[in-house]
Amino acid sequence: MHTFSLAEAKAQLSKLIELVEGGEQVTITKRGKAVVRLVKSDPPRKQVPSLAEHRAGIQYQGEPAAEFIRKMRESDRY
Repeated sequence: MHTFSLAEAKAQLSKLIELVEGGEQVTITKRGKAVVRLVKSDPPRKQVPSLAEHRAGIQYQGEPAAEFIRKMRESDRY
C-alpha cells in the first residue's frame, strides 16, 4: 500500500492511477490523516436481457398450462 499527501497526489495523479490499475491500494492523506483510499473498481456487470426479449424467445407449446394440468388430473396417471 502506498501513501501520498494531498499535494503529492495532485502532482502525480497519473502515477497513482497506474499504481491502482496494477492492483495496488493508494492512500491519500491530509495533514497526516488518511482521508481517501484508491482501489481498483470491479468490472461492470453484464446487462440482463429485457423481459420482452426473454418472452419472445419462449416457444408456445400448443396448449395452455391449465388445460394440460386438467387433462393430467382426469387421466389415470394422476
